[in-house]
Amino acid sequence: MKVLIQKLASTGDEIYAKICEVIKVNAEKKTADLKPLDGSAEVLGAYLVTDYDNGGLYLEPKKGAQVCVVFVSKEIAVLVNPGELVKMQLEIAQTKFRVDQDGFLLKKHNESLAKLMSDLLQEIQNMKFTTNTGSTILLVNKPKFKAIENRFKTILKED
Repeated sequence: MKVLIQKLASTGDEIYAKICEVIKVNAEKKTADLKPLDGSAEVLGAYLVTDYDNGGLYLEPKKGAQVCVVFVSKEIAVLVNPGELVKMQLEIAQTKFRVDQDGFLLKKHNESLAKLMSDLLQEIQNMKFTTNTGSTILLVNKPKFKAIENRFKTILKED
């Protein structure tokens, strides 16, 4: 996609921008259909990201949100400044950060912050200590650790 945009952008056409309203988002294709606020023709298939295959920042606008779109040619538009978002995702090498209405995901390789926190809290809840009279049989504050685990689950996501 990046090479296509570069080729089409080198046509010598003047680059300009418009403020538009999002009509529809195609998350799979990473494009959006837009309605310019100046009453001009709809912009179909504006790119939400220029080179998603190699990582980078992906911002998915909400339907009805106002956005700024830059025209790199008469046929090619790239969304550059979305208003309300549905999702934001950033990928750098093997690290992924995603935020949406359900919470956020932080993942590096195959390890996520949600899984790491869950494993840690499970091990804390299963702790046993040896005393001079034998091992303990009850973690007195286990319900508090369980409550903390549930709080983490409301904001952290697994992929």
